[in-house]
Amino acid sequence: MTPTHTPHLADHSARELSAAYAEGLDPRDVAEAVLQRVAAFEPTLNALYVHDADQVRRDAEASARRWAEGRPLSAYDGVPTTIKENIPRAGVPLPSGTALPNPPVSTEHAPITDRLVEAGAVVVGSTTMPDWGMLSSGVSSLHGISRNPLDPALTTGGSSAGAGAAAAAGYGPWHVGTDIGGSIRLPGTWAGLTTLKPSAGLVPLHAPYIGRAAGPLARSAADAAALMSVIATPDIRDYSARPYPPLDWAQGPLDPRGLRVALQLDAGSGATVDPEIAQAVEAAAELFAAAGATVEPLEPFMAPELVAGVDAFWRTRSWVDYSALDAADRALILPYIARWCEGGKDYSGSDTLRHFGCFGAVQQATIAATHPFDLVLSPVAPMAAFPAERPMPLADPDVPMSHISFTLPYNLSGQPAASVNCGFLADGRTIGLQIAGRVGADDRVLAAAAWFESVRGDAAGVQWARLAPPPA
Repeated sequence: MTPTHTPHLADHSARELSAAYAEGLDPRDVAEAVLQRVAAFEPTLNALYVHDADQVRRDAEASARRWAEGRPLSAYDGVPTTIKENIPRAGVPLPSGTALPNPPVSTEHAPITDRLVEAGAVVVGSTTMPDWGMLSSGVSSLHGISRNPLDPALTTGGSSAGAGAAAAAGYGPWHVGTDIGGSIRLPGTWAGLTTLKPSAGLVPLHAPYIGRAAGPLARSAADAAALMSVIATPDIRDYSARPYPPLDWAQGPLDPRGLRVALQLDAGSGATVDPEIAQAVEAAAELFAAAGATVEPLEPFMAPELVAGVDAFWRTRSWVDYSALDAADRALILPYIARWCEGGKDYSGSDTLRHFGCFGAVQQATIAATHPFDLVLSPVAPMAAFPAERPMPLADPDVPMSHISFTLPYNLSGQPAASVNCGFLADGRTIGLQIAGRVGADDRVLAAAAWFESVRGDAAGVQWARLAPPPA
């Protein structure tokens, strides 16, 4: 008789926990399992900025009482979650990854935090990020280096660095990150996760900004969808929010038959796609075609000057913040970030307006290129995970960002874009498939990711049950 594997409580999905709580599972037992996981992994991973084990226990105890009394706050009362450090929690400092003294302390929760607390989620902690969120790694002047649970020598990606590490390590099923150019999906591709950068304004933000979104990082599309069912709720505090029709987060895998699907392997700018990554993404597209989708090539539409213009505007924006610091505080910022900021100091007002115009040009180009398709498949990034100590895939801060030409377009167009693991390089590093859709089709995008998870085979997905704590 073949023995059955009993998953560790920390590895249960949100829906499994919900059903088990209704049958009598104690949220305190789940919280203890997650705390044990944190204790085993955290000295190496450095995923958490604020973590209060006693508070986790108190929140789990409150959840246990509610379930025992038959009055849970939601179906997901007691589900462990983490929240990126730049998403306010009342009374928790907001350093944004920097070692600058006296970081602001929020007096209230962000909308996302409120929705999670109202649902009874047990907040395990705030997760780390690099300085000002402007690196695609876990390198921070405040936190040091956050590492990848699949291989601690590698980056977990960024800027939702700690969220990616926490999701991959199994600090519970739900993890919320933010994304302005790929900061949810890049940890997704480099840590083997399923993630979603939602449609613009679908998940309310406390500080909306062009292209910025917040969304789930998880081990499965089902967990990402369950989290979206909680946080994708309108809130008047996000003045950029737009109304969306009700979305079906429980619809299950999407049947690809009859869908028109684009395959893009050349973004038009940035680094050349690693051949092994291109091969894995092509193989994923073949699965969609075999299931009845019409798959067509999509030509490049991200001109190098557009990416360079967006990068230059971001530099100018960050130079304003950096230049306002005194000499002592400037010295606390990572040298890479300081050099990157200085690249924006000499642009004139006219230059800055031209650079800002690239945001609209990217939006226009993206929508024009993708609107005929139900889904667009592409790599998330052109390269695999790089050493954890490196701030960026390419170590030259004077060069425009070379790794976001597949992800950035959907931030600026407002379209949903998911990542899901689709294979591995010969050396074992993970490969992420990006699945993008039309604005407001977030549930269908995650349903397509769920379908792909069901057909990709064990060789293309991370075997989470095999993940062991790194050596102390």
